[in-house]
Amino acid sequence: MGSADSKLNFRKAVIQLTTKTQPVEATDDAFWDQFWADTATSVQDVFALVPAAEIRAVREESPSNLATLCYKAVEKLVQGAESGCHTEKERQIVLNCCRLLTRILPYIFEDPDWRGFFWSTVPGAGRGGGDEDDENARPLAESLLLAVTDLLFCPDFTVQSHRRSMVDTAEDIHSIDSCEYIWEAGVGFAHSPQPNYIHDLNRTELLKLLLTCFSEAMYLPPSSDSSNTNPWVQFFCSTENRHALPLFTSLLNVVCAYDPVGYGIPYNHLLFSDYREPLVEEAAQVLIVTLDYDSSTSSSPSVDGTTTGTAMDDVDPPGPDNLFVNYLSRIHREEDFQFILKGVARLLSNPLVQTYLPNSAKKIQFHQELLVLFWKLCDFNKKFLFFVLKSSDVLDILVPILYFLNDARADQSRVGLMHIGVFILLLLSGERNFGVRLNKPYSVRVPMDIPVFTGTHADLLIIVFHKIITSGHQRLQPLFDCLLTIVVNVSPYLKSLSMVAANKLLHLLEAFSTTWFLFSAVQNHHLVFFLLEVFNNIIQYQFDGNSNLVYAVIRKRNVFHQLANLPTDSQSIQKGLQRKKKTPEPISRTNSQDGVSMEGSRPAAPAEPGTLKTSLVATPGIDKLTEKSQVSEDGTMRSLEPEASQLSPEGNSPAALGDGEPWSGEASHPRRDRRRLSSASSSGQWTPSPEWVMSWKSKLPLQTIMRLLQVLVPQVEKICIDKGLTDESEILKFLQHGTLVGLLPVPHPILIRKYQANSGTAMWFRTYMWGVIYLRNVDPPIWYDTDVKLFEIQRV
Repeated sequence: MGSADSKLNFRKAVIQLTTKTQPVEATDDAFWDQFWADTATSVQDVFALVPAAEIRAVREESPSNLATLCYKAVEKLVQGAESGCHTEKERQIVLNCCRLLTRILPYIFEDPDWRGFFWSTVPGAGRGGGDEDDENARPLAESLLLAVTDLLFCPDFTVQSHRRSMVDTAEDIHSIDSCEYIWEAGVGFAHSPQPNYIHDLNRTELLKLLLTCFSEAMYLPPSSDSSNTNPWVQFFCSTENRHALPLFTSLLNVVCAYDPVGYGIPYNHLLFSDYREPLVEEAAQVLIVTLDYDSSTSSSPSVDGTTTGTAMDDVDPPGPDNLFVNYLSRIHREEDFQFILKGVARLLSNPLVQTYLPNSAKKIQFHQELLVLFWKLCDFNKKFLFFVLKSSDVLDILVPILYFLNDARADQSRVGLMHIGVFILLLLSGERNFGVRLNKPYSVRVPMDIPVFTGTHADLLIIVFHKIITSGHQRLQPLFDCLLTIVVNVSPYLKSLSMVAANKLLHLLEAFSTTWFLFSAVQNHHLVFFLLEVFNNIIQYQFDGNSNLVYAVIRKRNVFHQLANLPTDSQSIQKGLQRKKKTPEPISRTNSQDGVSMEGSRPAAPAEPGTLKTSLVATPGIDKLTEKSQVSEDGTMRSLEPEASQLSPEGNSPAALGDGEPWSGEASHPRRDRRRLSSASSSGQWTPSPEWVMSWKSKLPLQTIMRLLQVLVPQVEKICIDKGLTDESEILKFLQHGTLVGLLPVPHPILIRKYQANSGTAMWFRTYMWGVIYLRNVDPPIWYDTDVKLFEIQRV
């Protein structure tokens, strides 16, 4: 029968289902088999031939028929898994059922009355014989998940058969050790199976169905309640899944081993349709969803449901119940870390590859999923984090992240990508090694529209951050705290900043210390404190190599004097705020050395009109995201006591979160002043008062810089007069040989703000990750036009 006929028959069956008002008996095989037995339909066909309106109509008007359809489709998958899919016909039935369930499941999830359906047992669903009661005991969801995992290790269907003889017996599917059938060499598996595109296609379809099962999470509104576990993921990642380990390993290895460029032959990807890429994308998406786990609440619940946290637990806490998280956290061999890091870095760098032949290299699209995966690796496996930081390969992760941040800064639809990139850098910046690595010279020329400079990776980071702050869109403002915290964290280790980067830092200080910016929102002055801390760290710990920065500070000394003399009377405050109306742009672009950009760069483009984007929950303030640690002489860190304001109960609404002064032990202004406004605009409740300005002005850490200016400015002026100098290079030469030993205040201890896991970021990651998956699955459009609740879909 031709494919047109089989489509027609399938469509007839769908119409019959929607027009029958009477329940069709489950035993009426002639009717049900029309949906999967004789048809050869692709997943795209199924989506076209089963319209959303009809699925909803059956759901409302003949619910028992929809229930039977789901149950029968699962039954076919279970039968296929048990028989081992030896015939072409069986494989066809399995794939058809798989596609049909992928189409229908979102419509089951969107209706609260149906959501429990898959977790019920279907009465009378036994297949006759003595095992009827056993069959009834398993909820439909569990049968479905176990069948899919068996099918993912089914010889000659999804994996290479190891059998040489043709006499295969049906029960071998239960006796095979799936660890011998891991899909790709890599972590814990040395053998790389022969690639087989049919197996890849079949795996991809089964993984699509798995992802659809897990997507029930999209139909629940975001909540900070972390007990809100996804029952599908929970079961799939439990010991009930006998394939959990080989599956986790297969997914991870398939992603990390993938090389999109393929032998480096230009245009290779156009000659050979790459069937591996869809599998890699699906694997990456399934992997990050199974790793959706809130590590901040990982104390194990006791029998009565309360969590216990006693000294006993700390000895060897049980790993999480989620086996995927457990396996991920236990990877420890250097060669495994190397394989993962190299793979992730190769894939993240892929979109940056410049070739002289347009479109000659394949560009992957799943960098957001990779960033989530990298985040999970670092968050759940501290050994991996330290491995990343001790190899200079960390720069192969840093450069693509900076590229994505710079590229997405004008695009409202990519605000989530901006956040995750910044979160990863915040996590890395909490470790001394990251700051040290940044001193490596930056010579790779990635095409970016930033000023050309000669310098280190630290310069690159500062220049990109400056660009984000001065020419990104408005919704990035909540990230400014994070961006500057990263710069503060690395600043004590930066041996020599370039003149371009030094000027950028001073330009930010100049912009953030204007009176109207300082007075226009309750937390704006924090940005000035962060920047002053950067200058203090560099001057106190890295004075010798930083003549460029010292010179820039001397040139812009009036900014520091103005800060020290900031007016605090009501009249001046009002006057400062008036000026805002004349200068709508908070920060103008500087004219300094921005002329030439890197070769091949294109300026960041705003989102195309009509682009879809998904909403995100608010991220916690910087004081909730980080915990202060002090670096001792020997380089070890100790955590500082949290400030009183940080001990407020977690249940507060975001607006009322105590935003304690991030730079001092005591928060001096009253709680009502500390509302964290989401943007620089005051929402009418709050107005700056003289007391409020005084409360933080008195703490501005200006002593070190004032002392430096006091000593060096007269010396520099004297040289200029004596030698009639106007030449920067002579002054720089003088500053290079200068010293301030004994003239500066005693260095303060280095303070690092380390990222700390919390349920706010766990929820942010859940909404971000599902938003990405929703938008990336357009062919077929699995969730489009269904009633998702986890985020809103907006058009830019």
